[in-house]
Amino acid sequence: MITTQLRELSIHRGFVRLISARFISNVGNGLSPIALAYGVLSLDGANGKDLSLVMSARIFPMIALMLFGGVIGDRFKRNRIVGGTDILGSSFVAISAASFIFGFASVPLLVFMGFLFGILNAMWWPAMSGVLPALVPKEKLKDGNAVLGLLSNFGYVVGALMGGTLVTFFGSGWALLVDAFSFFIAGVLVWKLDVPPMEHRERRSIFTELKDGWFEFKSRPWLVAMVIAFTGINACFEALVQVLGPLAFNENSHGPRNWSLNLAGLTVGMICGGVIALRVHLNRPMFFSMIVIGLSAIWEFALAIRAPLLLTLVGAFLAGIAIEIYTVNWSTTMQRHIPEESFSRVTAYDAFGSFALAPLGIVVAGPLAMYYGVHRVLWITGGVTLVCAIVALLVKSVRNLRSVQVQL
Repeated sequence: MITTQLRELSIHRGFVRLISARFISNVGNGLSPIALAYGVLSLDGANGKDLSLVMSARIFPMIALMLFGGVIGDRFKRNRIVGGTDILGSSFVAISAASFIFGFASVPLLVFMGFLFGILNAMWWPAMSGVLPALVPKEKLKDGNAVLGLLSNFGYVVGALMGGTLVTFFGSGWALLVDAFSFFIAGVLVWKLDVPPMEHRERRSIFTELKDGWFEFKSRPWLVAMVIAFTGINACFEALVQVLGPLAFNENSHGPRNWSLNLAGLTVGMICGGVIALRVHLNRPMFFSMIVIGLSAIWEFALAIRAPLLLTLVGAFLAGIAIEIYTVNWSTTMQRHIPEESFSRVTAYDAFGSFALAPLGIVVAGPLAMYYGVHRVLWITGGVTLVCAIVALLVKSVRNLRSVQVQL
């Protein structure tokens, strides 16, 4: 099934290059959270508060500048924005890597490098979601999103499995250096994609274009409801992945390995979720997707009760299935329902709202874990995830949103 879809999609020029870039980049993305988290915790005097500061540094500027990134993504060739930010971002990751390798790493330096990388992410995110629709026809978008997700997740699981080993035996610096190289290579591949130029349209002020994008966004109640729900869900998930997970496994020397196994389990689940998304057509994609997102809280609950490693891996695996089913169907729904000329701006509003509280979640996770205990905080994040998913399902337009049937 997968090989058939890949063969059919590979005839579209640039698709293989795009999925190759995402695979390579995600190897680095799998390494990065493990290397950075345990690198910070290895610094003299560092604690959960320092970890929160470093891990939130990227997301603050990303959220603050996301809307302007959406305007840029609707004005210029999206593959050049994605490729250029990846190439430039690799230099910031390389500096962080060198700081650990040569012994001058500090929390302020890592926060500053993360801040610069977050500025680039604000441009990367809205542009990246519009690259695939420029390469494949609309009737192939769901398959394209699923295959792209599968290859990305294969890369992430490779990186996550490598991460614990590299950090344990060679140190965080060398793991981050691999991350930097992966960004650079991926950036070059995407930069060279043969993507048609953006359709010529009248250039207006940035704020006028933001206003038009806001109109497209708020005119769809299902979109607004989903964004509000994911404001809470993403805050909890980012707190889990960036801070609470590493802290929960920081009790012995096997912590990096065990946390990397959890991230690998999450990503293996995402791979399986991608296969399911390829095979199963959902008439009401958001209805089913939010049910499984609610069930994904089982991972946080497993960590909260100090379950054995095997059970936390099962929880991570199930969460991964849920996340990828949602991601594929959400990406496809957006690409089919949102006009191409305003796609990046609407995507920017989506990301801006969905991640609005994510920086706060990361920042407060460390101090709350130190004061109340990491396992108590994990009970809270799991509960918030479940409640937000249920609230989204109470909205009729979310439950009844149908797949768009493309006439061939």
